[in-house]
Amino acid sequence: MKARLIPIYFESAQDPDFVHQVEALKKLLANEAEIGEPVALGAALPEADAVVFPQMLGNAYRLVKEIRAISLPRLVITSEFATVSMWDWEIDHYLRREGVEMIAPYNLEQTQSICRALAAKRELSQSHFMVYQDNPGEGFQASIFKRFYWWEDECSQRMADKFGVKVLKKSYKVLAGAAQQIPDQQAEAVWQVWQSRAALGELSCTALYAAIKLYLALKQDIAADPRVVAAGTNCLNESHFSDTTPCLAWNMLFEDQGLIWGCEADTVSMLTEYLVQKSLGVPVMMTNLYPFLMGMAALKHERIPAFPPVSDEPENFILAAHCGYLGVLPQSFSTKWTLRKKVLAIVNETASAIDARLPAGEITLAKIDTTFEKILVVEGQLTGYAQFPGSDCLNGAVIKVRNGHRLMDQLPSHHYIITMGRNLVGLTNLAKVFGMQVESI
Repeated sequence: MKARLIPIYFESAQDPDFVHQVEALKKLLANEAEIGEPVALGAALPEADAVVFPQMLGNAYRLVKEIRAISLPRLVITSEFATVSMWDWEIDHYLRREGVEMIAPYNLEQTQSICRALAAKRELSQSHFMVYQDNPGEGFQASIFKRFYWWEDECSQRMADKFGVKVLKKSYKVLAGAAQQIPDQQAEAVWQVWQSRAALGELSCTALYAAIKLYLALKQDIAADPRVVAAGTNCLNESHFSDTTPCLAWNMLFEDQGLIWGCEADTVSMLTEYLVQKSLGVPVMMTNLYPFLMGMAALKHERIPAFPPVSDEPENFILAAHCGYLGVLPQSFSTKWTLRKKVLAIVNETASAIDARLPAGEITLAKIDTTFEKILVVEGQLTGYAQFPGSDCLNGAVIKVRNGHRLMDQLPSHHYIITMGRNLVGLTNLAKVFGMQVESI
């Protein structure tokens, strides 16, 4: 799917500079955008994802009302390199001071990611998130799970109102039952194809086949609705319904067909992952954050005696871990990847978990908040990994951020998305496309 852009002109669609720039955009953005027929500023617009100003003129100072009246995102791409021209900074600044938001990318990569975000916006408005759950909050660790906003009807409705995406719900119990009816031979056949791509720890055939059967059941069920772009299961709280966990399934479904996953059926994490992956194309994953500032409240939950030693500023460090390891990380994003036997006591003995690593280096944490009007962004460094034998954190990531105290004050959730690289600028442009604000922590 490509973004649909409508070029807007001030005086004439036959102006040589305007014509030249439109043709340049068609070539430079051929993989990301479809450029429609030009439309005069103030005229009725056809259906599109955004308008683009290939040429800016001084007329803009006198036509603020007409520019403001455009209800679609407004791109300013006026240089032959598919960026804003520096000569347009004054107009852009003036319009912003008049309350007119313009999106003015200053390198080709930004322009391309903005177009991908626009396409994702349209796709999302026509899509479904599938969650498998029965009575969320009523199973294991009810005192914890009853607190989560993503299971509230209000949350699903706000997502629908803002993004158009519909959250569909099915029974996890029925899904798990269907998986258990799949013959071992069918699971074995799948593994014969996959075994060259995945490493196994000390995992029994029973546990491996259980994980593959859940993948097959999920794949078949999701295939019935081509509008499903993300899925999740209430895999911990309602783990009594299943003899396994969906970690391997989420990896295989992402690697096979790009399906976004949501651990514990967290639809807000699914949404954040979807937007980042579709727009920026960088590695993403969901995990739990345990800031060192949380002290014993975090240590007790992970059953570890102390946080890993760091050289300085421990108040600015976080331990990131989920289900015994870093979390569900697709193989294509990993430097190391192994499927191991389960760690958490609340899941079945034949359950499994992914032990994988992202590369050390620059990362950006991101999460959409509960109003769906803001993305909370934290830039930091993944400095290494820490292992705690006999605990619920056998291999977690150690992350340093700029201001741990501010992080504690602003965090919207214990679930957070890790993205590789410095992505504040990309996330800011993404937020503009979706009518959100960015708050950098």
